[in-house]
Amino acid sequence: MTVFNLGSINLDLFYSVPHFPAPGETLTTLDHQRTLGGKGANQSIALAKAGAHTIHIGAINPADAWLTAQMQDDGVDITHIQSSDLATGHAIVAVNQEAENQILLCPGANRGIDMAAACAVLDQADKGDWALLQNETNGGDDFVAAAKARGLKLAYSAAPFEADIVARLLPVTDLLVVNEGEAAALADMLGRPAKEFGLAHLVITRGGDGADYFGEAGTLHQPALPVDPVDTTGAGDCFFGFFLAALANDQPVSAALADANAAAAIQVTRSGAGLAIPARGEVTAILATHN
Repeated sequence: MTVFNLGSINLDLFYSVPHFPAPGETLTTLDHQRTLGGKGANQSIALAKAGAHTIHIGAINPADAWLTAQMQDDGVDITHIQSSDLATGHAIVAVNQEAENQILLCPGANRGIDMAAACAVLDQADKGDWALLQNETNGGDDFVAAAKARGLKLAYSAAPFEADIVARLLPVTDLLVVNEGEAAALADMLGRPAKEFGLAHLVITRGGDGADYFGEAGTLHQPALPVDPVDTTGAGDCFFGFFLAALANDQPVSAALADANAAAAIQVTRSGAGLAIPARGEVTAILATHN
């Protein structure tokens, strides 16, 4: 099975600072990192590392081709990533000594995707394939319509979270993964508990308390593995990618939850997002240990 991911690709610039700058202040940073980011790219990497054939649909400025080269090295099909005259999407992240952060985000090329070309990629889809969408690019409605017209299942990573957009897409969504705060906000808006959303597959992640599943496989709870977290950045993307990969490859939901849970547990013991996503073998090993 193939997952077609319309997703963001970001250049993440991290700066460690002694404190957040005051208005007009010039501040010397303590450290600097330049990495691949974006929820879309992170999820494509997680999918590919989990063993799913993953076609990423997005856009970058050609000056930043090293970002897509890294995705390709991790197993992602980058054939349909577009070259854009806009700046590659990027985030400037300041992290202070208390691990708090301030972020400036420029969507750039992520909001300049040629949707006619993007939707045409779905002509390659076969029965049982999945389309994946987040909220960091333009063209979400066009992509969903094109995917459904071709009979694809829709996985929706509703972030950045906007309850009204999620509510509008619920009727055509086959898999929704949200955290407990997002699930509560959506339940308040719809006036019914999350387990009554009527989705084929709903997963609510709860951090150190694991994850809950509601859907065609019944009601399941997946406890979190006991680890000492170092950095939780991108853990949700890692979880989502491994869960969807298992589902797309016709694995039982219980196995998909175990895979995703183990992958995220490994991820949070490392620094970074895409670079911290574990390989398939690492997840298999930790599952064998804990089972």
